[in-house]
Amino acid sequence: MEKKNIVFSDFNLSSEVLKAISAMGFEEPTPIQEKTIPVLLSGKDVVGQAQTGTGKTAAFGVPIIERMDKTNFGVQSIILTPTRELAVQVAEEMNKLGKFKRILALPVYGGTSIERQIKALKKGVQVVVGTPGRVIDHIERGTLKLKDVQVVVLDEADEMLDMGFVDDITKILKETPDERQTLLFSATMPEEILKISKRYMRSPEKIKIALDSVTAPKISQIFYEVRPAEKTEALCRLIDAEDSDLFLVFCHTKREVDEVSSNLKLRGYTAEAIHGDFSQAQRDSVMKKFRESKIDVLVATDVAARGIDISNISHVVNYSIPQNPESYVHRIGRTGRAGREGVAITFVSPREERQLRLIMAVSKAKITKGKLPTMEQVMTARTESLKEKIQEFIDDKRFDSFLKMVERLSVGLEPIEVAAALLKFHLEGFGKEAVRESSVSLDDTGAAPGMVRLFMTVGREQNVRAGDIIKAIADKANIPGKAIGGINIFDKFTFVEVPRESAEKVIDVMHQSIVSGQKVAVAPAKPREGDSRGGRR
Repeated sequence: MEKKNIVFSDFNLSSEVLKAISAMGFEEPTPIQEKTIPVLLSGKDVVGQAQTGTGKTAAFGVPIIERMDKTNFGVQSIILTPTRELAVQVAEEMNKLGKFKRILALPVYGGTSIERQIKALKKGVQVVVGTPGRVIDHIERGTLKLKDVQVVVLDEADEMLDMGFVDDITKILKETPDERQTLLFSATMPEEILKISKRYMRSPEKIKIALDSVTAPKISQIFYEVRPAEKTEALCRLIDAEDSDLFLVFCHTKREVDEVSSNLKLRGYTAEAIHGDFSQAQRDSVMKKFRESKIDVLVATDVAARGIDISNISHVVNYSIPQNPESYVHRIGRTGRAGREGVAITFVSPREERQLRLIMAVSKAKITKGKLPTMEQVMTARTESLKEKIQEFIDDKRFDSFLKMVERLSVGLEPIEVAAALLKFHLEGFGKEAVRESSVSLDDTGAAPGMVRLFMTVGREQNVRAGDIIKAIADKANIPGKAIGGINIFDKFTFVEVPRESAEKVIDVMHQSIVSGQKVAVAPAKPREGDSRGGRR
């Protein structure tokens, strides 16, 4: 019998916590979350052996938020981390989890104003996430009292011990009540950690996540150092430069999937999204298009991509670095099927290098560093691809009607210049690169005087009507419907004119909004060349 997939609602969590989990885009628990959350909700101590990136913050964060009393503004939980970066990261996630339950988490760490932290502590927070040294500072100043603490977490305990924090940890634990719940997470279990667990924990349950290694001889594995703001541009360059069949792009959350697919559509790619909010009928429709190569790029969450077995997926892209090595193995296994060669690409920001090293160490994968193609290389690749298509048409010899058109077109012109102009039109005029350029001025969109023409990634295929566009813009931007100008709706996109003084606001409120049930991207339209007003497209 097939094992039932566990979902967060199986843990009997409050509606506020489930709502927060959904808002964060998480669809189902990772292995460490699945094993840890029920144990922690029962009040037991836990020693968890888990790597960074396995989802362990939510593994302890969900039960902590669930058990906190929002009417009590004293510190009820303290989480110790080895570095300020991790303290900030954990606090951010705790605040997201506690958003609807109104549970507040505060990061405290050295190297920044302690006065600001003292002020925040006086206002009242339920969770403190801090580095041991700064936590000791607050305890000694009397600005942090731990007498009401119910839960203590030692996160990345082995790293804290390596940094010489063992005495600080011991001192902090002595400031907390004996009847507290204690959680310890560590990638390794050296003797010093086992001593702490024996001395300060009560019959802890041990949880260890085993991870499989991967052997993928037919998959080339590459990583690119890319800052978060540059990921979309990097993805576009790779799609343009690679001689590929289908791209499968993985993101962590549903929200990120929607944003990436919308941005790709805005840049002229045939891309679709798929995640847990899709109905079965929607999922089947998208997968049919992908299977039949009617779309080039499918953007998905791990859960939504489960079970995809399409032999001509040439590239898997980890747009968001996998949360754990196990997820990496599952993701890249979607390419290189049926004896074909595949490419697995991972985008890594500077702060994620440690996670990449972990994936390589645990999965035994050889992931080499790549260099993104230049714009010149992209154009060369696209020209070569076009040359192959042209040769196919020539070999086929079924283009007589077009020969006559070219004869008429070439009268008084040099054939080579005609070919060059058509090539420019194909590669730049209405191609992906032209749509991608963001240098279009609001005063240069081809609109009527005093107006700005906008491009929206929604059209007839989404059953959108002019009235839907007018209502959405009027409601969201708070401008009169009669102020909205001409609307041209095409199969996959729409052009709409709005007053110049309201254009920036319309773009701001409409970009990534929902129109007729479809998430849309919005940007200034690009005018046609040679038209003083840009004309209408």
